[in-house]
Amino acid sequence: MTYDPATDPATADSETAAPAISGSATAAPETSGSATAAPETADELPVLPTDRHTGCPFDPPAALTALSDRPVRRLRYADGHVGRLVTGHAAARAVLADPRFSSRYELLHLPMPMEGAPGELPPAPVGDILGLDAPEHTRYRRLLAGRFTVRRMRQLTDRIERFTADCLDAMERAGTTADLVEAFARPVPTLVICELLGVPYADRGRFLGLVEVIFDQAADAGARDEAYAGLLRYVGELVLAKRAEPTDDLLSDLAAPAPGPGAGDLAVPGPAASGLDDEELAGIGGLLLAAGIDTTANMLGLGVFALLADPVQLDALRADPDLAGPASEELLRYLGVADPLLRSALEDVEVEGELIRAGETVTVSVQAANRDPRRFPDPDRLDIRRRATGHLSFGHGPHQCLGQQLARVEMTVALPALFARFPALRLAVPPGEVPLRERSNIYGVVSLPVAWGEE
Repeated sequence: MTYDPATDPATADSETAAPAISGSATAAPETSGSATAAPETADELPVLPTDRHTGCPFDPPAALTALSDRPVRRLRYADGHVGRLVTGHAAARAVLADPRFSSRYELLHLPMPMEGAPGELPPAPVGDILGLDAPEHTRYRRLLAGRFTVRRMRQLTDRIERFTADCLDAMERAGTTADLVEAFARPVPTLVICELLGVPYADRGRFLGLVEVIFDQAADAGARDEAYAGLLRYVGELVLAKRAEPTDDLLSDLAAPAPGPGAGDLAVPGPAASGLDDEELAGIGGLLLAAGIDTTANMLGLGVFALLADPVQLDALRADPDLAGPASEELLRYLGVADPLLRSALEDVEVEGELIRAGETVTVSVQAANRDPRRFPDPDRLDIRRRATGHLSFGHGPHQCLGQQLARVEMTVALPALFARFPALRLAVPPGEVPLRERSNIYGVVSLPVAWGEE
């Protein structure tokens, strides 16, 4: 049987829960707890928990789980702003789908402190579609969505299988131990996104370090800005090269000039047929390159760690490679590496009985929503046979991840191939010694020492 994300119920969002959101005209008075409870002062409000030093490395912070008893609650932000924390699955879907909640960076407050962050966030850089609302976001989204369809991503399967096999061959030649992040989890998605965009893999020394800094919350804001500028310079140079000598890839497609008047089918120098200028092309290309590497690399690394830590689930996958699709979907739900998502209320909106005021920032915890027992029974258990329908690891609504189908294909190919090639794969260090990537807004492992020879 071949796994098809287009038809698997695990990837279809068929939830029919009653709407959890309404307009301000019918909003009930805001409440916090019982009818007689005194309102919490700002100093008494919780801050967003991020400490995972205790407990299972695959679980959300224990303090976050403790705050999930209510789907929506007040939250104190790093700059003193009082906004909201959303942990319930239905409430999270409602917020992410509602255009009355904005993604514009300049309207947001950060829930956790970031070194050197400005008091007010600047607007999204040109081409950064994550920080835009309609109609600007809609223009970019429509332009890109057709290039990331299920059919197109399935057409990449043969190349993903080849890249995966090449990485496994290199691991096998190198010996019987490896850092799985460096040898497999990062190279596979890097090779794939380079192939898709038309980025030379040989240039990875120019951009991988920049991507690492961009996602590092502990890095100084100036260093992150410099890394982002460096990535845009690199992609901008590549765009100019694609204009001069196009190849069969996404960047060349987007940069292709429009036919000139009277030129028939011939393209002449001028604006791109996509309508994008060079600055927009560099911004979009940089975003796709960075996100295409970092999110999938961390899902693969952390996903392998989770399976190695759960022999029952790993044995089930080894015994039945056709479980690779459902296993990937369940790992996406269980781990939720891209967290949290932020929105700002443009007007008063009631969600799950809580009135969110215009101007309040809403922090949507993907990890908590994916562990909501009202949506996923026994949510803290990894179960690769579970139908993980409707998890929010790719977001929801107009900003749902463009590359989700690509990530699914990569995981579905890479995971069973790894365990088939190395049936004795195991951790080379105790689980508690695996370094975690806790200072990034993309959670994962810094390294994953593994072995596969005789013990």
